Amino acid sequence: MNHSDLTQLIQDYCENTEASFVANIPRFVRQAEQRIYRTVTIPALRKVTTLTTTPSGPLLEQPADFLLPLSLAVIDEANQYSFLYDKDPSFIREAYPGPVEGLPRFYALIDANHFILGPTPDAEYSIELQYQYDPEPIMECGTSWLGDNAESLLLYGSLVEAYTYLKGDPELMAAYSQRYKAALAQLANIDMRTKRDDYRDGLIRFGG
Repeated sequence: MNHSDLTQLIQDYCENTEASFVANIPRFVRQAEQRIYRTVTIPALRKVTTLTTTPSGPLLEQPADFLLPLSLAVIDEANQYSFLYDKDPSFIREAYPGPVEGLPRFYALIDANHFILGPTPDAEYSIELQYQYDPEPIMECGTSWLGDNAESLLLYGSLVEAYTYLKGDPELMAAYSQRYKAALAQLANIDMRTKRDDYRDGLIRFGG
């Protein structure tokens, strides 16, 4: 399902082609995408990148498409990985007051664009960041992972936003919300399944 298909479906389901409603469809879709991406982690939407610290600089800039961290690790000259521990910024401020420098051991999200490291790096270090990224909206790029792999979730999420805007029929709104929640649960199960290993954890069994 591409952006044109989705736009037409929203108009068809809502039986509305009024100009202001159609103009707001990209906003409905983006609101639905944001809600989905912030509710469930999608294995296919993960990235790995290498960042470089600045000597005596405690802050590390996040990638432009960063949504949430999965792991940070310092890579030494022998290509050995030392994973950093996720902490609250106040812990790092208290544990490393003033110019305490060394090999970073902890990190925290300090604002919308940066991590803070503790202790402050005393040299340039390579940091491998694994993270969940925020994809381009389907209405801007034409297609998306959700449109290709979870079209029911994207559709019903968008319809919930559209019906909220229209102040539509409560029963139909409830039906769309239920379908959205069911589709979201299916996607959450995929995420849970990727965190298991059949050999170590055993097969997931359904039913009685």
